[in-house]
Amino acid sequence: MRYQQDQALPEEGDLVMATVQEVFPQGAYVTLDEYDGLVGFLHVSEIATGWIRNIEHYVRPKQKVVLKVIRVNRARREVDLSLRQVTNEERRLKVMEVKRAEKAKAFLNIIRERCSSISDDEFDRCISMIKDEYPMLYDMFEDVARKGTKVLERFNLPKEMVDIIIDISSKIPLPRVEVGGIMEITCSRADGIDVIKDVLTSVEGNKYNADVSITYLGAPKYRLVISAENFKVAEKALNSILQSIQKGIEKKGGTFKFTREESRKV
Repeated sequence: MRYQQDQALPEEGDLVMATVQEVFPQGAYVTLDEYDGLVGFLHVSEIATGWIRNIEHYVRPKQKVVLKVIRVNRARREVDLSLRQVTNEERRLKVMEVKRAEKAKAFLNIIRERCSSISDDEFDRCISMIKDEYPMLYDMFEDVARKGTKVLERFNLPKEMVDIIIDISSKIPLPRVEVGGIMEITCSRADGIDVIKDVLTSVEGNKYNADVSITYLGAPKYRLVISAENFKVAEKALNSILQSIQKGIEKKGGTFKFTREESRKV
């Protein structure tokens, strides 16, 4: 679901950010932040599993909570919600989505203020075109940060607006992930050290759309770290690099072993 206020009601199964307004023994009333303060109901049975002695141990007035929409009565504009059906991962992703939407909104305000030569109608038309391509507007700023002005060429925006978007995007810290592990490499040939060095050097640097780093830990161990913009790219690079190293070492009569370490976001 998009973080916008242009939808009258959410859909069943949507995750929403809500503000708790009133708590009582049967549950709580909340307002849905993304729907102009639409009121929703959180029944006590959907707050947590088991018997609840004190609802305010789980929700309290003015608290922000991520909830799942479980029923929608469109005729009466009633929305029933659940807290207990929201997983930790769903909560994390929703909070991230909302924060990104808030940042994008702040960026738009900056662009509007700085685009002194562009009328409000022209500004709205430009933003509408961008939103058609990027429903989550923050994604556009990230794309510009990664790929530059070519991302904006399709929109035919005024140069003043393009320059401001480029300036804002250049200051966005791009998310990165790291995957890798420990390699154990041996080569008993007289020139074994050079063989290992040549094979490892051949895969280091910026390759496979990722940054590749290899650190010597003491024979026969080396740490391999792949840094990329997402796990899909990082895993693809890791598999290609491991195959290349193993093939290069074993071709020279050496041995190769790889032990995976925990992946992480940085």
